[in-house]
Amino acid sequence: MNVMRDARKALRLGRKLIDNRRAHAALRQKTRQQPPLEPGRFKIAVYFADEQVNLYQIRQWYKPLVELSKTWPVVILSRGSTGALRLLDESPVPVTYVRTVTSLEKTIAKQDVRIVFYVNQNAKNFQMFRYGQRWHVFINHGESDKMYMTTNQFKAYDYALIAGDAARARLEKALWDYDFDKRAIPIGRPQADHFSGELPYTPDDRTVVLYAPTWEGDREAAAYGSVASHGVALVRALLATGEHRVIYRPHPRSGVVSRAYAAANRQIIDMLAAANRSDPSAKHVYDNGPEIGWQIAAADVAIVDISAMIYDRLATGKALMVTRPVSETAKVDEGGYLSACEWLDADEAGAIVEHVDRLLHDPETTQRIAFWSQHYFGDTAPGAATQRFHAAVQHLMDEWEKYAALHADDLAGRRPDSPH
Repeated sequence: MNVMRDARKALRLGRKLIDNRRAHAALRQKTRQQPPLEPGRFKIAVYFADEQVNLYQIRQWYKPLVELSKTWPVVILSRGSTGALRLLDESPVPVTYVRTVTSLEKTIAKQDVRIVFYVNQNAKNFQMFRYGQRWHVFINHGESDKMYMTTNQFKAYDYALIAGDAARARLEKALWDYDFDKRAIPIGRPQADHFSGELPYTPDDRTVVLYAPTWEGDREAAAYGSVASHGVALVRALLATGEHRVIYRPHPRSGVVSRAYAAANRQIIDMLAAANRSDPSAKHVYDNGPEIGWQIAAADVAIVDISAMIYDRLATGKALMVTRPVSETAKVDEGGYLSACEWLDADEAGAIVEHVDRLLHDPETTQRIAFWSQHYFGDTAPGAATQRFHAAVQHLMDEWEKYAALHADDLAGRRPDSPH
């Protein structure tokens, strides 16, 4: 057994080594074609030390960073070869590949970086922390009630941009002797201001329901997926009314572990196709595209599993329902929003039409969702989070100027135009 496990591990490492070598070769060619960064141009850097597997953590910041760069030019410092290769192709803001500490140091020396953003807790973040005379700011890659959101690693950063009251309350229980008033700055979720994209249908009188389940999980404790337990029944009920439009966005790993889960996923996709053939005006959507955002914003009601999708939807302040896992051993932390969310049990999935109507029209239900949205993200009006994000950055820039004036002599050697 150990021999097989070691063999699989060796195979994974071998594949990773091959992927990295290929990426290095492609990067050498690509970086030769890249013009050098303009010295002194960038005052904000996003430090990303991961490979492409974790690009989702920085992708969700693309649009907010583009908007921010209109005031403060932003550059991404990429440390991983496969990650850098993709970032150079797709990032809407400038990217530079800094594989070694030496190349990172040279880049920093030529820029006037005053704020460094971090989207995760990669161990290589500490290689960037060595550079003082600038603010190191944790911005994370989403809001949730996971244990990850209360790690003591928050203290390693000068500041953290957090979503709102729920995040602060969560951190206050875990972090001792931490100056929350100064170091934890609430900004909401600026990504929600950019939930956009071209709709694959023309809006009409139909009620749009987003069903976005997660995968089945690789163990019972993480079996949050609802496709096999809830999905077929609820989609069938919605399709039968002629008054609803279903957007079905399953997790891309749906069915990789369970054949029953894969079969249920395929059945739902086939049901949508059959409904569209029967009534072409229905325009039900099976969505497996790379872009996430328009689905969350366009739906009148969202039905999701226990996943990050809960909080993405909650940031819109719109109607939301969470499927309750059927696995008795699935770990459910019913603190925070999950203590008061609208649960959908498997035996109620066939009655989803009634639940959708209640979510949209019952005052108590809508007020409850509004309360929790406010608690997690503050003002969710369009543009409000972006305004708070920009205000936080301006505050940090002002703080930098204040300390720069106090340490003017110390800063003389860090200016891009200073002799080295």
